[in-house]
Amino acid sequence: MTLVYLVRHGETPWHAENRYCGRTDLPLTERGRRQAEELASWAATAGLAAVYSSTLRRARDTAAPAAAAAGVPHQVDERLVELDFGLAEGLTSAEMRERWPEQRAAFERDPVANPLPGGEDPKAAIARGCEALDEIVAAHPRGTVLVVCHSTLLRLVTCELVGLDPSRYRELFPRVANTSGAVLRHDEGWELVEFNPSLHTQSTTSRDAFTDAT
Repeated sequence: MTLVYLVRHGETPWHAENRYCGRTDLPLTERGRRQAEELASWAATAGLAAVYSSTLRRARDTAAPAAAAAGVPHQVDERLVELDFGLAEGLTSAEMRERWPEQRAAFERDPVANPLPGGEDPKAAIARGCEALDEIVAAHPRGTVLVVCHSTLLRLVTCELVGLDPSRYRELFPRVANTSGAVLRHDEGWELVEFNPSLHTQSTTSRDAFTDAT
């Protein structure tokens, strides 16, 4: 059995206004760095076999302290990056509704069948994310692994792995806490153990650091 903590990175400057951040390589805020430090405190005693992350800075800077605290390698994988949101990058949901009301409405009805204008096909993102996780599990067949990635990819992949309809990811998982996400168990198949657990050794600022569904 492999236990995978598939978590979102720490807070970035676009968090407060819930601006869509896909491939824009934003840094962590000061609060985000504190969240990474708190995650590292948890990682020090979590019995991790490895830490993986997306190649984007916000994920790498969240994962690196955890890997150092756990004394395990930090490996990066481009397949774990966030979706490319195309023309929606840097915009809020309200701004999208003003610019392209029909496209935004279609996205809200079914975000997998109707990607945002110019955005990545969610099916392709699901395929690359699941491929990465399958390889991680194969490399750590009886270990506990931390994987730091991004909100939308995290929810899409979680749905796909545990047999939920990915087109309902915004409804099923409307919020993802910074430095939290999905706890997944892999044995003969995948099972969702918990969503949005507190991965910290004490009460922290991270628990209220939510975002609306993107």
